[in-house]
Amino acid sequence: MSDDAIRLGSVSRRYGTGEGAVTALAEVSLAFARGTFTAVMGPSGSGKSTLLQCAAGLDRPTSGSVVVGGTELTELGETRLTLLRRDRIGFVFQAFNLLPSLTAEQNVALPLRLAGRRPARARVREVLEQVGLGERARHRPTEMSGGQQQRVALARALITRPEVLFADEPTGALDSRTGREVLALLRAMVDREGRTIVMVTHDPVAAAWADRVVFLVDGRVEGELAGADADRIAARMTRLEALPC
Repeated sequence: MSDDAIRLGSVSRRYGTGEGAVTALAEVSLAFARGTFTAVMGPSGSGKSTLLQCAAGLDRPTSGSVVVGGTELTELGETRLTLLRRDRIGFVFQAFNLLPSLTAEQNVALPLRLAGRRPARARVREVLEQVGLGERARHRPTEMSGGQQQRVALARALITRPEVLFADEPTGALDSRTGREVLALLRAMVDREGRTIVMVTHDPVAAAWADRVVFLVDGRVEGELAGADADRIAARMTRLEALPC
């Protein structure tokens, strides 16, 4: 089995046709090794979210190859692609997307119930404990802080034991202290459990928690940094944002 959890080969994504067509990604080739934490950054409109969506099987590239855990996504029909996303990929977004009428444990168990599987209460409690919310299992979202709600969303993403966890601005709606707590949790999942995480962020401080930072400009990869601190990342972003369109 390859050491890469995800491989993108010459991935392009265009929207529309003719003169009005917009190229969101242009011939992007990237590999994300197993057990690593990668941040994806770039100016507004650089293709960050499109990259995440194509890598996660949420959007189909116009051309190119996306391989997750040895499976070529672009060759799958909609049913098989849905099953792969459900069983092997986890998602965390800026909006927590919790159902307000359900408790934390019910929200966490929801992906399994939607798949027609009966969730084991022990497994639900296990992932809630993992994110530090074992004592909040019976609380509803309105009874929890923003940081606690994001932790529930993270536990929900982990319930199926995904091979890869994708996070799109996971700290965007949180204050700095709570954001650090969520980032520390993501970092620990990589270091202690060998999970693979790909995170889109606009925040150099958040990106500094990752092993490497990949930079996009106008749908193309414009380099990367490994083991960089927030100041180096911010300086690189400043240079990229100053590039002529």
